[in-house]
Amino acid sequence: MADIARQLQLAPSYLAYLTSAVQLGFITGTLVFAILSIADRFSPSRVFFICAVIAAAINLSIGFEGINLSGLILCRFLTGFFLAGIYPVGMKIASDHYQHGLGRSLGFLVGALVLGTSFPHFLKSIMATLPWKYVIYSTSLLSTLGGLAMFLLVPDGPYRKSGQKLKLNAFIQSFRDKQFRAAALGYFGHMWELYAFWVFVPVILTAYNNHYPAAHINVPFMSFLIIVAGSVSCVFSGIISQNLGTKRTATIALSASCICCIISPLLLFNSSQVMLLTFLFVWSMAVIADSPLFSTLVAQNAPATAKGTSLTIVNCIGFGITIISIQLINALRTDTDARYIYVLLAVGPVLGLIALGGNKRKQDMMSAKQE
Repeated sequence: MADIARQLQLAPSYLAYLTSAVQLGFITGTLVFAILSIADRFSPSRVFFICAVIAAAINLSIGFEGINLSGLILCRFLTGFFLAGIYPVGMKIASDHYQHGLGRSLGFLVGALVLGTSFPHFLKSIMATLPWKYVIYSTSLLSTLGGLAMFLLVPDGPYRKSGQKLKLNAFIQSFRDKQFRAAALGYFGHMWELYAFWVFVPVILTAYNNHYPAAHINVPFMSFLIIVAGSVSCVFSGIISQNLGTKRTATIALSASCICCIISPLLLFNSSQVMLLTFLFVWSMAVIADSPLFSTLVAQNAPATAKGTSLTIVNCIGFGITIISIQLINALRTDTDARYIYVLLAVGPVLGLIALGGNKRKQDMMSAKQE
């Protein structure tokens, strides 16, 4: 993105706008998909395939000669729109195949999401001497291959219950359930922190290089390693949740990432490069570990015939929240407050923990009355 911004002579602040354009497209797409119940009315694997190919084609168009800022933002928006048929639909496919052990399977799925999120940083690091378009070509090719793999190798799951009729308010029914609401609110708090952290990892590393000129951190490659570390924690949190419980594991992970936000001023500009990188690795693993668990709780507490729609609308709201946190940090961040600004990311986890704790108290009270 920085290379694209330089070629089009854009201000550095436009990096956040380009990222938010994808998020806004994703939000719009998930809203449309949810209202039309796409993932419940049609084969999820086919929806995944079609959206992966279309998103790849639109992403590829960024490399066209003569593209201007408006065209660039439109392409990013449309790419995000069709990604709505990939992430939430992928979770729907997993839930259709795994009625039991869903937390573990979604741990692997979200781990793959994290790997995909970090991969462009890796491509940039190994293609440093090549034009930025090669990264675009590579990601479009991988998207197409991923769609083909899903279409050819992954049939509809045995637990799939198709919603044949169009119900424009199907997703509203899910929010009437207290357990679903608590899981959704926990997920929203998690999303306030997650994508802002991912977006600003390269910014944090670049700022550290500027603050300590002798550091010479390879920003693209180290960003890849830091973000991809979260894929390991997703897998482990999914496995651990089988014994510890999905909600309890999610609460522990959300608490850990909240602590990372709060103590970030002490470590982000630490003179020890090892201390900084260790902290970012720990934060990266904590910030995503609860994601598959919240998705599991959402899927388990959604109506069977509206599971895909419920997952999609929760994603829609969650990604809408990411735009607010990314733009807020981008607007308030300066060279003087760069050490402290990421404390604001703790707001989401705190509110998420309150929602989860409040729901637990209600459950305990109900259990006591029954006894």
